[in-house]
Order: sequence, then C-alpha cells, then structure tokens
Amino acid sequence: MQAIETTGKTVQEATQTAVSKLGVSEDQLTITVLEETKGLFGKSTVRIRAEVKAAEAAPAATEKPAKSEEKPVKKGRATKAPKKEEPAPVEEVAAPEAPAEEAAEEVVATQEDGEKFLALVEDLIKKADLQVTAKLSGVSGKYVNIELDGKDAAYLVGKHGEVLNALQYLVNIIAGRSFANGVRSTIDGNQYRTRREQQLTAHAKRVADEVIKRGEEAVLDALPAFERRIVHKALGEYAGITTYSEGEEPNRRVVIAPAD
Repeated sequence: MQAIETTGKTVQEATQTAVSKLGVSEDQLTITVLEETKGLFGKSTVRIRAEVKAAEAAPAATEKPAKSEEKPVKKGRATKAPKKEEPAPVEEVAAPEAPAEEAAEEVVATQEDGEKFLALVEDLIKKADLQVTAKLSGVSGKYVNIELDGKDAAYLVGKHGEVLNALQYLVNIIAGRSFANGVRSTIDGNQYRTRREQQLTAHAKRVADEVIKRGEEAVLDALPAFERRIVHKALGEYAGITTYSEGEEPNRRVVIAPAD
C-alpha cells in the first residue's frame, strides 16, 4: 500500500497535505497520528501516517466505513465504527511511543538522507555564526544521527538540552517539508544525549524496582517523545512491569505500572 508521513499544525492540515501528495480523496486514506508536539514559541505540530486503502475506493458502499476510519483521529467519535474496522484503536497506537515508532519503521534512512540533513544543520550553524562542527555519525532505522562539536557546541545544548531539542525540532520540521520522506534526525552535542540516555535508563529502572516492590504505579515527569521512547525501550523486557504514556503534549508522561 502507498503510504507517507506528513506534518501540520493540526491533524486536518497534515491530512490535507497527504491528500495533495498522494492525489487521492481524504476518505480513501487511513490516518494514524504518530506524534503531537508543542515546539518553539508554543507552536504545535502534528505528525501523521497516511495510508491509501487497498481496493476499496471504487465501490460507493464503502464510503460510509471510510469516513468512520477518520473519526478515531478526532477523538471520541469512534462509537459508530464497525467492530471490524482497524481505526478504533488509533489512540491506543499513538499512546505508547515505542509501538508508534514500530508502525513507521518501514521508512529507512540512507546515506544520501544523512548528507541532506547534515547540509541543513551546517547551513543553520553558519547562519548563527557559531564555531561548531557537525558530522554525520550514522543512520539507524528512519533516523539520521548528527553530532555537534566545537568551541560553541555548549550554546547549542543549553540548559537541560532545551536548545538542542529546539534545534532538532526545527531541523526535522524543515526537512519534513523539504524532503517529505519520513526520515528524521537525532542531533547530539558534546555527548549530551548519550549521557541523558544513560541517566533516563538508570532512573527508569530504579522507579520500576520501586513499582515492583510497592505494587503501585508511578508517573515520571513530562518528557519529549524521543525521551519517552528511551524509557519504553529500557523497560521493554523488564519483568513484572508495563509502561504506557498518558496526557497531552507538552505534558505527556510515562506511566510505569505493575504487570497484570
């Protein structure tokens, strides 16, 4: 099936972009919300996966079920959907970040993608007049990994990685509109993300041990999507507990709960 990922300020805007790129009507698409983020200056961005339905566009009788597939994306309107329809658990798919990423794993970054992202980052650094060197450290799945180093690299990390997160967000938005192939970047500076991943993993395991000991769930502080994925991955095979995400961006949190 033909499918793409698009972004927009709202689900509807992202959906219209997908309709334009795929050349089909909206009711011929299955829409899955992959990520909702609140970025720079309070601007929100929604990332969706739009997939053309297989061999169901022609019969007029399929028009009504097609509209119901769109309803789960808009929350609270899936009650009329037939039980056989896939879209009913759309919100469940979007909640745990790890499964959501699995759904989009068909996208695989290439060396060419890496060079495009690297050129984009280097252009931003040049315009900011910073003494920073960017290098492509590799590709993994749909992600391009870029490392920053140099005299001014600390400025691009900022307090608790806030500037680095904003830079990564900006690069992914620009790339999403320029390349439109679903590939995304992970940008690190002075090994900040490596240290942060180690800290998050250790903290998540300590909390998981407490959850097992007390038999009560625990809720972590709000984390951006890529950090929530680190927690889900770290505890993915941890015996006795389960993890899921709840809340709305930018206050979405990971819940660590005892396994049933």
